[in-house]
Amino acid sequence: MTTARGPEVASRIGLVLGVAILVCFVTGLLSHWIQHPPQWFWWPANPVWLYRVTQGLHVITGVAAIPLLLVKLWSVYPKLFEKPLIGSPVRALERGSIAVLVGSLVFQLVTGLFNAAQFYPWTFFFTTTHYAMAYVAVGALLVHIAVKLPIIRDALTRPLESAPVETAQTETEAGGLSRRTVLVGAGIASGLAALAVAGQTVPYLRRLAVLSPRSGEGPQGVPVNRTAAEAGVEQSALAPDFELTVDIGTAQRTFSRAELAALPQTSAILPIACVEGWSASAVWTGVVLRDLLRTVGDLPDGDVRMVSLERSGLYATTVLPQRHVVDASTLIALDVNGAPLDLDHGYPCRLIAPNRPGVLQTKWLSRIEVVQQ
Repeated sequence: MTTARGPEVASRIGLVLGVAILVCFVTGLLSHWIQHPPQWFWWPANPVWLYRVTQGLHVITGVAAIPLLLVKLWSVYPKLFEKPLIGSPVRALERGSIAVLVGSLVFQLVTGLFNAAQFYPWTFFFTTTHYAMAYVAVGALLVHIAVKLPIIRDALTRPLESAPVETAQTETEAGGLSRRTVLVGAGIASGLAALAVAGQTVPYLRRLAVLSPRSGEGPQGVPVNRTAAEAGVEQSALAPDFELTVDIGTAQRTFSRAELAALPQTSAILPIACVEGWSASAVWTGVVLRDLLRTVGDLPDGDVRMVSLERSGLYATTVLPQRHVVDASTLIALDVNGAPLDLDHGYPCRLIAPNRPGVLQTKWLSRIEVVQQ
């Protein structure tokens, strides 16, 4: 009689979980580097949907990994507390890697899930902590694979249901489950978890996204993370004397909203894609950024800084790379979906650029200036 617990199930679940972890790691690195780019990093302006896909994949895969991790822990549970707990140096390395791996994965998945819901019951800064712990989790995973590789290889090459019993536990003691049943159940649970949030990214799945905190609801059909009230810009954004200052170093000019609206207008269908995994496409209308800069002087060959009416916060200012500056679909938007921007969407004007995280799409613009080299 075989037991449902054991290396046969653990190795197969672990293989899929390992792929999910690596997908989360790579897509998470991309998101972090886009927001905090190293000098060597390059991220294109096109295709416009690329960040929507990578960050959506990051969150969907992370949520799908939660049932896999639980089944993985269930499958090895008796062996986690086998004595001796430490033993030889190799065993100590094995036990240590398991403890770090489990702890870091639980931390990453739980905090990532809370971040997707914008729920922060902690005092540390999520972004940098999540980024640092990703390296810890992947490092522990690699050590664990290296130590367990002979067992993993042997378990994966054995027929699933015909391996000999390795513990005193019987199939009846395990609840009458076969290994195949456990694996199928894990796959179904993981798939359902993914569907429960995938609608944040995939419009055709929105009706199935029962656990998605952002699935298309919001002013003008676009979700909102940070409102004008939260940013403290209601009064300044609605001020009748509002002006957008454009400074290219050699020349400077100010524009009222009416003057911006009097310039040639362009529409582009672009997604807002946020780090929490949600995204929504909309028709944005406004002035092409490169054309606006040309009304002031020569088009700069460097990056451009966007400054919000919001005076504090991590994203009160953002830097737009030159390849986005010159892209024809990068707009200083005045309207969305055929109507003037809602105050919570950045009225009187905002940046909307292709293939950028939502946190870098500066709302309530007050100033555009060339970054001095």
